[in-house]
Parts: sequence; C-alpha cells; structure tokens
Amino acid sequence: MMHPLAQFRWVAIVEGWSYLILLFVAMPLKYLAEQPWAVKITGSAHGALFVLFCLALLQIMLRCRWSLKQASWAFVASLIPFATFVLERQLKAMLQAENDALLATEPQ
Repeated sequence: MMHPLAQFRWVAIVEGWSYLILLFVAMPLKYLAEQPWAVKITGSAHGALFVLFCLALLQIMLRCRWSLKQASWAFVASLIPFATFVLERQLKAMLQAENDALLATEPQ
C-alpha cells in the first residue's frame, strides 16, 4: 500500500498539470479560437482532480497529523499556477526523510 504522502504527491502532480492545461491551453482555445469545448472538458477534469486533491489533503491532515499551517500551504499551492510542483518537491523530501528515519531505526 502506498504511503499517504506518496499518494498526495501524485495527486498534486496530476492536479497541477490539469490546472496548467486549463489555464494555458483550454482558456486560450476558448477565447482566442472560440472553442468553448476545451474548457468544458478540461475544466471538468480539473474540477474532479481538485476535489481529489482536497480529499487527499484531508487524509494527510488526519493520518499524518499535519498542522493547519502545513495544510493551508498545500491548499494555497493548489490555487497558484506551478506551486503544486514546489509542494511536490517538499512532499518528496518529507518521504525521503521518513524513509531515512525508518532505515536508521531498523536493527542491523
């Protein structure tokens, strides 16, 4: 079973990409090329991924006992273009630190 931080990390990556595609591909298609279908499709996918991101964040808050400050940063990162990728790097570092701590406590 995947660690909750690892799950959240992957959700953050996918949600971040969906946001960028919505902003930089679908929105220009809608307003510059008069193709509103691009926003309908991409917007729906991004909306579902955003809900998944929020549910994964709630899971992290409960299972990993994240502080309100940590959770707030993660939520704000989901609203700022490219910020979920900064969050992803932090999550990767947290996972590595946990793995290193587990290896250090295992008997030789």
